[in-house]
Amino acid sequence: MTDTARTTGNGGSTGHGGGSLVHGGGAGSVGIKDVAREAGVSVGTVSNVINQPDRVSPATLQHVRGVIARLGYVRSESARQLRAGRSRIMALLVLDMGNPFFVDIARGAERTARAAGLGVMVCNSDQDAGNEADYLSLFAEQRVRGVLVTPADPSGANLRDFRRHGIPAVLVDRVAGDGAGCSVSVDDVVGGSLAIRHLTATGHRSFAYVSGPSHLQQVRDRREGALLALAEAGLPAAALQEIPADRLDVASGRDAGSRLLGLPHRPTAVFCANDLLALGVLQSLYAAGVRVPEDMAIVGYDDIEFAAAATVPLTSVRQPALTLGARAAALLLEETGDGAADHRHEHVVLQPELVVRRSTLAGR
Repeated sequence: MTDTARTTGNGGSTGHGGGSLVHGGGAGSVGIKDVAREAGVSVGTVSNVINQPDRVSPATLQHVRGVIARLGYVRSESARQLRAGRSRIMALLVLDMGNPFFVDIARGAERTARAAGLGVMVCNSDQDAGNEADYLSLFAEQRVRGVLVTPADPSGANLRDFRRHGIPAVLVDRVAGDGAGCSVSVDDVVGGSLAIRHLTATGHRSFAYVSGPSHLQQVRDRREGALLALAEAGLPAAALQEIPADRLDVASGRDAGSRLLGLPHRPTAVFCANDLLALGVLQSLYAAGVRVPEDMAIVGYDDIEFAAAATVPLTSVRQPALTLGARAAALLLEETGDGAADHRHEHVVLQPELVVRRSTLAGR
């Protein structure tokens, strides 16, 4: 192992000991051994000047600091943290950064991390298992403190491979069924029930469920809750027509809205697996002259900021996104902090709530 860092072919550098800095001209890098050689002192003395200056005589301290300044040496914090095994960066991997729900999760995680002196690296899998695998490999290479992740891979293989590196991972908006790590989720069965109970209470008897990718547990749980609420109301499962969507975005919602309008038995209410889908459905209905809520009521899920700002403000099942992110980050800090030896995995389940707005106010 060497304390001198060398510039790699792609412009990066690797370093040990005190770290490195590229020279002003970019031709090379300065390591702690270079400083020691130039100053005529040991590497240990340079290390003490940097990390424990009280252990060095004033004259030596002044001399070595002058050499450091002249050579342009700066300690590599990343290298130091790698050696200590205590990176100050946690990673957050979400399904879709175009969805304000995940933006709020990131904000919650960042607040908790910053309070502990850490930063958050946010990445987007774009609901793709291959992208997820690539990012998890990157996180392992960078030896991040830990990872907060909403998985895109339904098999869980990506996370199983990642955990072999010994880096903690906390699931966000998903339950850790294998018990291999902590998780923070929302009870989506309850959320689906809240949506349909509200619609049945306002007089509706025929419904559509605009779902998302079937491999997502949240999508299946919200449908399960909807069916439970139908049974409670004495209605058959056939009262809920499912309209699948490839993605959880506005474009998929518009497409689902077009298919909804083409159903031979058009329902009077539609429950969408998230707000972006609901906004897309709303656009399709508006373009077709279908009045909301007079002709068709709509309920979304997540209660993103745009739900209240829609042309017809959306009733939505609110998920506590900020709390999701903050709690997940706190669990990761507990697992990687000074008390890590006593850490026990937790599976936190938060409760959703219904926020009623104009998109469902006219009953049948």
